[in-house]
Amino acid sequence: MDLENTLLNSLGIEVTKLEKGYVTATMPVDNRTRQPAGLLHGGASVALAETVASVGAYELVDKKNEMVVGLEINANHIRGKRDGLVTAVGTVLHKGRTTMVWDVKIMDEENKLICVSRCTIAIIKKK
Repeated sequence: MDLENTLLNSLGIEVTKLEKGYVTATMPVDNRTRQPAGLLHGGASVALAETVASVGAYELVDKKNEMVVGLEINANHIRGKRDGLVTAVGTVLHKGRTTMVWDVKIMDEENKLICVSRCTIAIIKKK
């Protein structure tokens, strides 16, 4: 997978574990991912969550004939973070013919919850 010219590369997101129905990824909290007040930007957390859900969903489809795209995402930002590294853990809650639902929890280095997200992924046919 070529990530050089993608949002993942821009934000420093790295997928660290990929299994059927389970994904982990990390993202630094630095000048790329902070908001002006110095805290982790909520949009960066949402980008990390959707990345985890999308990468995980892609592993569960027929790659020759199907692709996946984000359909809906919500996030609750529980705790602020100023620096370091966050880790997202995604698990599939539902896999249907046309959609999947993923639960993503983002935690800090001490396993404190930073953000919780639910992402719906659409499964679409390749053209």
